[in-house]
Formats: sequence, C-alpha cells, structure tokens
Amino acid sequence: MLPLSDTLRVDKLTRIFDNMSESYKIFWFKALVEKAHEGKQTISYDEIIDRMIRDAWYMVTEYRLNLGPSDTLEKLVRYAQEISGIKSAEKPDRVGSFLENCGDKELRRMKTTLTRFVPYRLQAPFLAGINEHVWKNREATIDFINGTDGAIYSVSRNSGLEATVEVSQGWMEYIERNYEIIMGWIEYNMIVYLQRRNPSVPGISSKLRPPEERRLAAAKKYWRHIIDVRPVVNIYTDVIMDDKDISIDHFVPWSYVAHDELWNLLPTTRSVNSSKSNSLPLWDCYFDKLWKVEFEAYELLNKDPETDRLFKKCEKENLNNDEIKYKLYQPGLSREQFSGQLQEILLPVYESARNMGFGEWVNNERI
Repeated sequence: MLPLSDTLRVDKLTRIFDNMSESYKIFWFKALVEKAHEGKQTISYDEIIDRMIRDAWYMVTEYRLNLGPSDTLEKLVRYAQEISGIKSAEKPDRVGSFLENCGDKELRRMKTTLTRFVPYRLQAPFLAGINEHVWKNREATIDFINGTDGAIYSVSRNSGLEATVEVSQGWMEYIERNYEIIMGWIEYNMIVYLQRRNPSVPGISSKLRPPEERRLAAAKKYWRHIIDVRPVVNIYTDVIMDDKDISIDHFVPWSYVAHDELWNLLPTTRSVNSSKSNSLPLWDCYFDKLWKVEFEAYELLNKDPETDRLFKKCEKENLNNDEIKYKLYQPGLSREQFSGQLQEILLPVYESARNMGFGEWVNNERI
C-alpha cells in the first residue's frame, strides 16, 4: 500500500501497472524513481533506458528469467551483452558505463523502440478523457499529458532518445519522502509479473538483483572435515580430493535455484568450479557419482561425532525445508533409498533449469 497524499492522486499511481503485456512499464517507472531519488528532475529517455537495461541485466543474463514473449527489453539486454562481451555477473556500474559510451547504431535503434509507447502510456490512469485518436498522434499525446494537472511528469517535444521527461515538483517530493516504500511496491509488482512469466522458477524474489552473500562457510567446513576423515572423489575429475583446494559447487547452478541448500552442494576444486560456471553437469554422467559421494557423507553422521556436529551447524543455514531434511537425512537409509530420495528431490529442479535454457556441461579436460 502506497502512502496517501493530500495533493497527489496516489490512487491513480497504483494503477500504472494494469494490463502489462511486456515488462517495460515497470522497468521504466523503476528507473524514473531511482533517477528522481538521485536528485534528477529532468531525465532523458536515453538515461532512463540505460538504467532499465542495467536493472534487468542480472535477471536476464545470469538468472535467465523470461520477461515476456518477445519482450523488447529482454531482447535489448541480450543484444547489449552480445556486443559488449560483458559477463552476466558483472557489476551494474560496469554495464552502465558501457551503455553510456556505446555508439552502436543497432543498440540505439532498439533503445528507440522503447520510447514509442511507454513514456506516454505509463500515465494512462492520470489521463482521463484521452481517446485513441489522440494516442495515435505523438504531438497531441504530449500536449494532453503536459496539460494534465497531477501527472507524474511532463514530456518534451524532442525526438528519439534525446527527448526528456520532467518530474513534477510534487511527485519529486513524494518520491523522496517515500522512496523505500515505493521501491518495495515496485518490487512486489515485479515479483508478481515475473512469477507469472516464469511459473516453474524458484526464488523469484531473490533474483531481482545480484546476490549480496552466499552462505557456504558452514558447508565448506563440513566437507573439509569429511575429506580429512575419508577419501572423497571429485565427481568431475575422478581424483581424490584434498582440503587445500576446495570449492563448494552448486550441482544445479545457484543462478537458477537461488539458494545454498546442502543437498545441492558438493566439494570440487576452484578451477573445475570456474570451468563449470552456470552450467548443468550432464545428469547421466554425474548423478551416479554425486549420490555416492553424498551417501558416504551421510554415513559418517552416525559414525563420527565431529561430522554430526558440523552437519548440525549446516542445518541452520543450509537445510531450510523440513520435509527434504527428513527424507534425505533420516537415520537408517540404505544406499538405494538415499539415491532414490536424492533423485526425487534433485531431478525436477535439474529438468526445470534445463528447460529454462541452462546448458549441460561435461568436464572435457577429464575426458
């Protein structure tokens, strides 16, 4: 719920995301609010669209979220990555710097397509009485918007990416006064929109921005101790591991699952983890090795007090589903039961990630 105002039509603001067929309305308004919060009252279309690309970058390139069928912003993000060579997990400022200095004609053409409707249609709830005849004429639409009391912003007559919007003083003050609440409202609407477009993807709320922290310290201590107690085979190289070069790998990539659950974690080396990156280990090649390594660790829980102690520390951060905890880590499971339970938990997640476009990987150096 957005804070009310004695002078502004907040009820109309709450309707700006009605009837969204593509994502650009919500990203446009988010960029506008961010820029206004930074103190910019007059903002060019170019600046807003660059911020939209930056805000959507991680969602599209790293998490591979679908922004909508044939979504214009998604295509723009993918093209920008293609011509820039910037990594999917790059920091937002690096993406923004590239966009500000890029003179690629096709990129500018694609950016211009976003200016044809959203700067005007976003404010439709404020434009009582506007008709389709006016909408079809850019100049008439600008006149209507600029003559409307209470609109969020007015629009300049400049063409293309050089055109600007000017946020009204009342809305500038409202944004500054209620910035955190407005951003929370935008994010809620974004989660609802993205979940509808990505119904089988877990952790949408964790995929609106780059991750701040991954909780792997307890899992790393757990696996390091197990490696000290008994031989553990690196499933990707078939080499016995040592505790000097250990990296915790997400079997199904973190960029899909957006969690650090223990049943999806295993030890490997830093070089292999880097090579695997955001790919899916080929199921037929690696799952049989995975469950055996995980089962050997499971066996130690009842034999080695220190393994049990470290496992209990992992439980606090790396086992958040009680049903899965009971199915996979209850005492007395046979090898066949453990393998079947792990496959039942992991395979649907794996297949869903594959359907989202995460490519399969084999350690070619091993082959």
